[in-house]
Formats: sequence, C-alpha cells, structure tokens
Amino acid sequence: MDSIETKLKRLMNGETIDEDIDGAIDCDYSLDHQIKELAAKGVESHLAADFRPLVGQTVTYIAAAVVFNEKNEVLMMQEAKSSCAGQWYLPAGRVDPNEQISDAVKREVLEETGLLFEPSTLIMVESSQGNWFRFTFVGRIVGGQLKTVAQADSESLQACWVSDISSLSLRSADCLRLIDFGKQYHDNCTVWHKSQFTSIRPHNQMLLRLVCAIRRKDNNRFHVLVSERPSPHLPVCEMNPSRSLHAALKRFMQKIFNADKLPEHRPFGLLTVEHNGIPGKEHDGLCLTVLVVCKVPLEEAVPTTDYTWLQVEPELEGLLMSKLSKFKTLCLNVK
Repeated sequence: MDSIETKLKRLMNGETIDEDIDGAIDCDYSLDHQIKELAAKGVESHLAADFRPLVGQTVTYIAAAVVFNEKNEVLMMQEAKSSCAGQWYLPAGRVDPNEQISDAVKREVLEETGLLFEPSTLIMVESSQGNWFRFTFVGRIVGGQLKTVAQADSESLQACWVSDISSLSLRSADCLRLIDFGKQYHDNCTVWHKSQFTSIRPHNQMLLRLVCAIRRKDNNRFHVLVSERPSPHLPVCEMNPSRSLHAALKRFMQKIFNADKLPEHRPFGLLTVEHNGIPGKEHDGLCLTVLVVCKVPLEEAVPTTDYTWLQVEPELEGLLMSKLSKFKTLCLNVK
C-alpha cells in the first residue's frame, strides 16, 4: 500500500489513489453514522442509510462547456424547451446513465451547436445540495457546422458565436460567472492548474475526501490530517444528498475535532474528481478531494484520538504551497 505522502503527491497531481490493497475506500463518517447521531439527539432523518446514487434518478450531473474562438466570442445556444424557448445559454445538459462526464459535454455541444468539441480541462465544479453537480469544461472546436435556424430541433433553435452577452435574453444569469471564468482561462491558461478531467474510478457512494493542511507554530512546517482507523488514510465522509457540500464538510470537521467551535479553516478548491459512469447504475457515485487549510496553528487544532497530524516532507510541502495560489485547484462553487 502506498504511503500517505505518496497518496498526497498523486492527489495533488490530479491522479487517483487506492486507499487499501483492494482499492476500497475507508469512510470515516457514513450516512448511517450521521443518521444515528441525529437520532441520538432526537432528530428524525428522512434519508435512508442505504442511499444509492443513480444518475437520472437520485443524483443529477450536468456537463457544460465554455468555448471561445479566435475573436474572443463565446459559443452560445438558443433554447428550444417550452419553458425557456428563445432564451440563450451555454451548451450544457444532463449526463446520461452509462456515460462518462467528459463524453457528455462533447455530446451536448454537438447536439446543441452542431460543433465538435474537444475539452481541454475542467475549470469548475458546482454543487447544489449533495445530489446535483455541474462540471464545466473549457476546450476548442475541432469540426462540425454551426447550427442554424433551419436546423432547429428539440435540442436547440440555433447556435451563435457571441461578442456581447448583454445583448442576449439569457435563460439564467448564472452562466455569466462561468463565461467570465472561462475567459480568464482563455486569456492566460499558463497560470492555471494543469489539464484535469474527471478521473475514471468507480464509486457507489457520494464521498468527500479531505486534504486538510495546517502549519505548526514552532517550526512553521506544514502538516496534513490523517485518519488512523482501521489503518492510516486521508479522512473521508459520505455526503448527505439532502444537505449542501459545505454542511457536509462542517459536520465532518465537528466530528474530527469533537467541537462546536471549529478551528478556523477555508476550503481552497478541488484536487481531484473521481467518477466512472460505465456501466450505468453499478457505481454512479463520485469522490471529490477538497483541499482545506486551517488558519490557526497546529497547536490550537487538536483532533480526536482517531486522527493525527502528519508532517510532510519538504518536496511535498512545496507542492502543497503551490496549490494555494489562485487557479491552481479546481474551483468549487457551492450554491
């Protein structure tokens, strides 16, 4: 089994890890555990402990594309759905069962704009509660013909390259942030994280893995949080599909530090997104690795006995510090 530092290095390079010799993940804070905690406080949960993520049924994944051409125009499509017909939006749509997320964004761009899209990287992951996620890619057009009004169908009425977004009637203004973010990548991709996609690894739960970093006051060295049971691993919790990702992180941190008053901390962004949608319905879950940095010194953040702080080697410390710069992790936007 790889050491904790080897696993950390792989995660910070956007790669998957095996948590044990069988490739299974030790979950420190399962839904069953969370439901029992609530019951002990007299709070009834309407969530089943055996919740299973199923694409299109219990979880929704959206794939979206932000594409600019050489004229700095962004690719937009005009909606055909009766609820928003005639309004404009980015090419985007639901990931289908038995489909990889990166394949879904290619399909949606082709169906809605007539163009062949080659994604370059993920730039943002958005979450609404623990069962809705949108994955936004940037990339380039490699072929196809721009859809015209004469080719209107149930997917879209037409597609256009647009220079002035304010001239359009938008289906939702939430696409403006995605467009702005994509424009920043388009203008100077060299300052961003390296090309990163959803890593192909099966999960049958909705999981959140923590890379929680902190500095020790007496030597200013970085340490990371490690869960020691049943064997040393990075802390993992199951996300409640009816609660926000931030709520899941807060409850997990409260469990780790056994305190209502938590060490001040900040989630910086995502290091990895793991998912494998093929074959459908077998493992439609995902695992997000989030980088969290504590703002207080290690001496003031004492975890329970199941957890400990591990000092990292200088090479890994440098890699960790580089991830704290702007654009060096995948942006996580929790609605």
